Amino acid sequence: MVTHTTLDVKEQLITKLENRTARIAILGMGYVGLPLATVFAETGFEVIGIDPHLAKVEALNRGESYIKDVSTEQVKRLVDAKKLSATADFAAIRQADAVSICVPTPLRKTGDPDLSFILSAADELAKYIHPGMVVVLESTTYPGTTRELLLPKLTENTGLEIGENFFLAFSPERVDPGRQDWTTINTPKVIGGITPACTEVSATWYGQALERVVPVSSTEVAEMTKLLENTFRMINIGMVNEMAIMCDRLGIDVWEVIEAAGTKPFGFMKFTPGPGLGGHCIPIDPLYLSWKLRSLNYTARFIELASEINTGMPRYVISKVQDALNEHQKALKGSQVLVLGAAYKPDIDDLRESPALDVIGLLHQKGARVTYHDPYIPHLDDDGVEMTSVPDLFQAIRQADCVVIITNHSSYDYAAILEQAQLIVDTRNALGVEGKNHSKVFRL
Repeated sequence: MVTHTTLDVKEQLITKLENRTARIAILGMGYVGLPLATVFAETGFEVIGIDPHLAKVEALNRGESYIKDVSTEQVKRLVDAKKLSATADFAAIRQADAVSICVPTPLRKTGDPDLSFILSAADELAKYIHPGMVVVLESTTYPGTTRELLLPKLTENTGLEIGENFFLAFSPERVDPGRQDWTTINTPKVIGGITPACTEVSATWYGQALERVVPVSSTEVAEMTKLLENTFRMINIGMVNEMAIMCDRLGIDVWEVIEAAGTKPFGFMKFTPGPGLGGHCIPIDPLYLSWKLRSLNYTARFIELASEINTGMPRYVISKVQDALNEHQKALKGSQVLVLGAAYKPDIDDLRESPALDVIGLLHQKGARVTYHDPYIPHLDDDGVEMTSVPDLFQAIRQADCVVIITNHSSYDYAAILEQAQLIVDTRNALGVEGKNHSKVFRL
């Protein structure tokens, strides 16, 4: 039975959220946390970002952005207006009424979920949590994490009672770096609480700044929603990647097939093949689900198969490079290979899980002399390999025995690249019809 005191705590918090006097803390100021912080700050909330990386904290407090989707002008304006600040001191949580956890959730080398960032954030949060606070986890994870891991950490030895004087929910982030049409503010926001009161408070909070909030019945439903979204993409990309391999065996142009199939106005959604999966979600999130299901003695067969196909694509690209060089009477070992594009998708500076890293690593293993160019990523350091983007793109193109297009940035002059390169392996159909049936172009 709900007590008068419970109603007071909930209604007081809702009132503070609705009149925007609630103070907000964002744990983790990366690709998810910083855009979310600016959206809340723009609405009138006072937001403090908490991150252990001092370089980020210092940049934000100077009014500088380090994320392409958030402008320095916006950050400076919000900092100057005292609506946005940053600190590495988790004790700032004491002053917060609402806390959003936006920390990374990578995979370990063994393929198991690495929840260390969530657990670390929860440990810090538990030190300073207080009655009348709402906490929302945004970091992608497997169903059950919010209830089974986060809730005990925030209630044990704190005297807090869930749904009464403290509220906890899960709301999956839906950030797609580089997009201008769908952003944090207008992408529908799914929210599921531990209790109905938790959902109500959390939805009220996010509803002050975002255009549409979609409440669901539980944290598990919200967690599973995110995994369904990204598993759908992962499996369909795996299917079309295998389609590319099959079309290659059959001597059929997979790109023409995809374009033709895309003319169907119903029952088909266009996906395109590529050199592998990249980004902070699609290569990782479905494996959280398959890991969870293994603990229940169930094999997520679609996920496992799609992962096998997608993770094999960088090696398939290497085989195409070898075949292309062989046609020109050259061996891969000792050849100069230029990789175009290192980011995981076009026109962004995000290197996370990029297939370019695997392609570069495999080329090194095969004895190629590898260079790369990316207008958005001047340096890369992966698995002990440090490289710098070539300063003169077209000089590097002319010197290369083979150019491998991994990321189809729109800033590249593909007609000039086609003209000056000796040999091109195009994994993204960046050259389009100009590359089709061209003697020095090999397509995926």
